[in-house]
Amino acid sequence: MTFLRFIPETTNIDFVKYRYFAFAADGILMLVSIISILVNGFNLGIDFAGGVELQVKSAQTINVGTVRAEVKSLNFNETDIQTLSNGQCNTPVNSCVEIRVQPRADQQADTVAGAIQAKLGPGFTIRDKQVIGPQVSAELYHAGVLATVLAIVFISLYVAFRFEWQYGIGALIATGHDVFVTAGMYSVLHLNFSITSVAALLLLAGYSINDTVVVFDRIRENRRKYKRMPLRDLINLSTNQIATRTTLVSVATSLSVIPLVFWGGAALFDFSSAILFGIFVGTFSSTYVAAALLLYLPPVGGGRVDEAAPAQQN
Repeated sequence: MTFLRFIPETTNIDFVKYRYFAFAADGILMLVSIISILVNGFNLGIDFAGGVELQVKSAQTINVGTVRAEVKSLNFNETDIQTLSNGQCNTPVNSCVEIRVQPRADQQADTVAGAIQAKLGPGFTIRDKQVIGPQVSAELYHAGVLATVLAIVFISLYVAFRFEWQYGIGALIATGHDVFVTAGMYSVLHLNFSITSVAALLLLAGYSINDTVVVFDRIRENRRKYKRMPLRDLINLSTNQIATRTTLVSVATSLSVIPLVFWGGAALFDFSSAILFGIFVGTFSSTYVAAALLLYLPPVGGGRVDEAAPAQQN
């Protein structure tokens, strides 16, 4: 029985031939990201810029949408509201919320709780209040950046150990590119950059390296089967063999993220947008860039790999 197929099982694309276009596209993305980060920086969220965190309890089940609208009417720089479901918050269910706001320059942090209490009315009680200072926020920001950089480095070291060091270099460049360009998207679009954004970048690092390792593993496997095949042809063969698989996985993952972008609300928009953009960039770099970088590194395995097809013997 023949199954309906929307794309072929294998493709026959000269990926290596178009590597310069891929390098140019990636170079433009990197350049835009660098310029935006240097000029605009990041629109730091409450986690990294400081603010006020309140835990509020009500005698009734809280409508989060109504509370969010009331608090936003106070015109804070940023507002983040989440439902709490522990301890007394379960009686009744969803009767507690965590309100995190970043006051404007002309607003005092000490008066924020009073303003929110007055806006919500006597039916709400503030159980806890914390002020997140700029020093703590800066330390958290640097820790998040350091965690992202170390994750990329250790992932690349693992690839180098699991395969060979040339693969590790390719993984470092490709994964680092994906994470950096996605971070640049936050800067270009002025999305809120918070601890959730760091989680998105770490998730993308893992997703990107998964596709890259699939390509590298196929190259290594084919290298054992076709010992005299030129490296250029070996890369094209391996990439075409996994192109359909990579495309299907990326499309399936994107379909699960798209609803969050359009219908997940403001709380999930920044996170889901970064994931969706990162899937596209990661798939592109894993297919066109990571393997092509092997052409510019010493031959894998220590032996010479011919760049041109061997001459036919008479």
